[in-house]
Amino acid sequence: MKLQKSAIETIKMRTSCRTFDSNAIEDDKVEKLKDYIEEINNKTEISARFIFVKKNNSNGAPEKLGTYGVISGANSFIVGIINKNEKNSLRFGYLFEKIILFATDLGLQTCWLGGTFKKNDFEQYASLNENEFIPIVSPVGIKKEKPRFLESAMRTLIGANNKKSWNKLFFNGNNSNPLSENEAGLYAVPIEMVRLGPSASNKQPWRIIKDKKLLNFYLCRSKGYGSENYDMQKNDMGIAMCHFELAAKELGLKGKWENFKNIDTPNDWEYITTWVIGF
Repeated sequence: MKLQKSAIETIKMRTSCRTFDSNAIEDDKVEKLKDYIEEINNKTEISARFIFVKKNNSNGAPEKLGTYGVISGANSFIVGIINKNEKNSLRFGYLFEKIILFATDLGLQTCWLGGTFKKNDFEQYASLNENEFIPIVSPVGIKKEKPRFLESAMRTLIGANNKKSWNKLFFNGNNSNPLSENEAGLYAVPIEMVRLGPSASNKQPWRIIKDKKLLNFYLCRSKGYGSENYDMQKNDMGIAMCHFELAAKELGLKGKWENFKNIDTPNDWEYITTWVIGF
């Protein structure tokens, strides 16, 4: 199942929403989203799965799924479940973002949540196996016309509308020489889609160094940030890879992911993977 709209335009459209209209999502959209989630589950090669959950109604009022007041009005959620022994948070983030973008394509709003939800509430819905846990959930639904003051304040607090500029993220040859959009050539758009990606607390940990026919992806960690149980910043790198790959494919740019050994890596960065141009 493919996006109906342009992947590039869908990435540009996606924003984090924390205030939802309590009206239910249209049934046809729910079914399309469920079908896509099942398609992802059937194809995934890691020990993980994703589900769609909807609050049960009791006396006309939705049963509470706790998000510590961060989310208001949402009745439905996408829940990501992973095996406790599965270390590939990179791929998990990639797959979850594909689901998020599919929901965006349907005209629905979402918001990545990695720590501001009550795990016990969601575990009751998810029927977890003994060795599974939930690192990520996202509300999914219809945006309320007027956001709460809390949502506006949170966006300001984390700088949600402030994305780092190219010269802070993307480089040519080494990490002291910023990459211009002109130097990026045909890959300027896929690289820009990386810049527009969501990330935990808007840390934007992705870095790219262009080395001739190689685009090397690195993780620049925020010190003291993250969880012992799940690598949230590698999850963010998975989002970056998803955006880059979808945009490159849409533009007909040939290439492939490859992991190299002994790649030069700047201090305090971690090498993640490489997009090899032209294959």
